[in-house]
Formats: sequence, structure tokens, C-alpha cells
Amino acid sequence: MLTCSVHPLPYRANPADYFVAIRNAPGAVLLDSGRPSADRGRYDLLSAWPLEHLAVMPEESGAHFLQRLRDNLSRLGEAQLPNELDLPFAGGLIGYLSYDFGRHLENLPSQALDDLQLPDARFGLYNWALISDHQSATSQLVFHPSIDDREKQRLVDLFTQPAAEALAPFKLNNPMTPDLSADDYRAAFERIQQYIQAGDCYQVNFAQRFRAECQGDPWLAYCALRQACPTPFSGFQNLPEGGAVLSLSPERFVKVSQRQVETRPIKGTRPRGLTPAEDAANAAELLASPKDRAENLMIVDLLRNDLGRTCRIGSVRVPELFSLESYPNVHHLVSSVTGELAAGRDALDLIAGSFPGGSITGAPKIRAMQIIDELEPTRRGLYCGSLLYLDVRGEMDSSIAIRSLLVKDGQVCCWGGGGIVADSDWQAEYHESITKVRVLLETLQNL
Repeated sequence: MLTCSVHPLPYRANPADYFVAIRNAPGAVLLDSGRPSADRGRYDLLSAWPLEHLAVMPEESGAHFLQRLRDNLSRLGEAQLPNELDLPFAGGLIGYLSYDFGRHLENLPSQALDDLQLPDARFGLYNWALISDHQSATSQLVFHPSIDDREKQRLVDLFTQPAAEALAPFKLNNPMTPDLSADDYRAAFERIQQYIQAGDCYQVNFAQRFRAECQGDPWLAYCALRQACPTPFSGFQNLPEGGAVLSLSPERFVKVSQRQVETRPIKGTRPRGLTPAEDAANAAELLASPKDRAENLMIVDLLRNDLGRTCRIGSVRVPELFSLESYPNVHHLVSSVTGELAAGRDALDLIAGSFPGGSITGAPKIRAMQIIDELEPTRRGLYCGSLLYLDVRGEMDSSIAIRSLLVKDGQVCCWGGGGIVADSDWQAEYHESITKVRVLLETLQNL
């Protein structure tokens, strides 16, 4: 097997220092670990100028699109990294699956309005990446064996003396406002309660959308957001038609490394306190909450089932249950489900069997998705989908695109939601959906 070549660069803790050199390049994409710490986030990965642009067609089945991704990886060709390097990417696919890619995998209704017109999945096939490893404090260019020497030198030169481009300041033309009134939210909540009482479902993740007209460069908005709310599954992706995907997600969807699988669902949230005492009390309340623990366990069971479709029988485990993770705006309750891919199965089979993530749909999943489509007036698009990479070795990591924004057609959209169960209170759920995104909305408002 051929080996990737590597060119070291000066270490940069902030990927923005390098990304600015490719900000306006076709297919520019950044997967960003926020401000890495010992327990969360290790690598930043960025690239541009993909060899292929791959978007799912409106009527294309999910299975067919995933096979197209597989075929493009095969054409790029297997490669390995030098033995001494522990890096996540050796060339391959980087992109997003929108929540609505689920419609290509399951037979779902189409009541919600598709007013954003975002392709349900879009990937680039990349033969190089700039990867910063915050554990070893290194930054380096990684070149797939297929890349020629002239292109390698161009990229080395580009990042050795990055040229700062003049970027138009980002600003909102009006405040971010919700599409739903509090009364609309309550009516949807009560309908979900009726479905739960009737036995249709146990939990439904219901979301509302906020939006505003905007102008300027969304990259500058992303830089401000990552400063205000650093998270380990952040990302920025240019859209060919203009605009960008901006994600500040704290949640892993599924990771595959050497055929070992992990998913880390978040279910259970409390706001950060204004004082240390209040903050500690909120965290303790979340950890002790029977309701939040029951919700989390419900989704863990759903994900055990999802992973079981693709993993070796008997390999699915729950090594971590009800851990506390704290971010600048909220505390979260997080669990871990692991497994091992079955013989003959790969990371794209895992996606097919588990997308979209159970933590942002509900249980049972398909019925919850049908109810979401009925009660949310517009399609989610990027929100609750996934940003991911999949390399030629079969290594994959992916987020659940919560705390995420879409800048497109002169407006910015942001979503906030939460899981509704039998003993949920509508006002508490309504305020939680706003709490989760308040730091994002206020940061944009203050630009």
C-alpha cells in the first residue's frame, strides 16, 4: 500500500490562522475541535479544491448515494500514513449530510416546507489536508499519494506565507426572530403529548427555527461564534451557490477507528449558573434528574439497536452512562455506546443503519420523524444532520449538527430544540430550546 507524504508547518492552535489562506477557495472546509482539552477535541482538519463534488440527487436513494461515495473513495485509492503519525485523515471525503438525507433512507412524509433548498447531502473528495494535532502541538500538510509534486509545492507555498484577504464584516440586518410564536410552540407540544398518551411514541425531539436577514462574510461570523462558544465538533463549509454551513456542535454522532465504533448521545440540559454556587447546583440537579436520566437511557437503548444493525453480534456495549459535560452556555448529560463493525460492513453501512441520530429524532425513531415532519412547519435542512469525514482507510468521525447555522440567500438560520416526553412541561421545553442557542444569537447580534 502506498504511503502519504507529510510536510510540517508551524503549529497553530487556532485553525483560522491557516484557513484564511483558502477562505474563498472552492470546497473550502474546516472541521474544528474548538479549544481542545484533555478530554475533548484533539485535531483540526481543513482542505479545499476537491477532486470531485458529490451531492445527492432529489430522487436518488440513500443506498445509491452512499455507494457513489464508496466508489469515489475507491478511485482515489487506499493509502496509509507514515507509521510514526497518529492522524485522522489520509485523503478522502469531507462534507455534510442534512437531517433530510433521512428521507433518502426511509419512506417519510413531505409536509414540512423545503424553503431553504439545501441539497440533502454534499461532499468533496480531497487528496490533501492540513491537520493540526493539539496533543502533540504539530501542524502538517498530509498529501495522498495521488497528488503531484507541483500541487504539493503550491500548497506548501500557500500556507507558508498565508495572504490575508479583505473580508466584508458580517452583520445582521434585523434581530434573529423565531418562526413559531410561544402559542404555536405550545400547540405543537400538546399534539406531541397526545401522540405519547396514545402510545404512538415515547419521545419526540421538537425544534424551532430562528432567522434574520444578514450581509457580509459568514467566515467572520464563524470566528466570533467559535470564540464565544468553543465546542469539539465545530465546522465551517463553503457552499458552491454562496453562503456557508457554520456548526458549533458539542455532540459526536458516530466515530469509526480501526473498525471500532462509538456514538456519544446528548440528552439532558441545564443552563450554566450566574454564580459558581448556582452553576454547581444546576449541574447537580441535572445529574440527579430522574426525567433526564430516563430520556438519556431511552436514546441509549435506541442507539444500541441502531449500532446493532451494523456491528458484530455481542460487541455493542455502554461503557459510559450519564456523564456531565459542561460548555459556556449549558451543562449536558452524555452517554457512550460502542461496538465493532461486523465482517463485510463499513462506515457507510453504519451511516445507513443509524442516520439521523436518535438523540435528535426521538423514540421510536421513524414514528418520531413522521411527527416532526407534521409539526415543524419547515424542513430542518442542515440542522440535526451531520458534518463528517471518511478517509481511504475507513476512518470516520461525525457530528450531530446541533448549535448550527446556515447562511444562504441573504439570511442566517439557527435552530434550537429538545426532547419532549410524557412528563415534560411546555414552558420549560420552550425556554430550553432558546437557552441552547442564546449564546449564538447574542454573538451574532453584537457583531
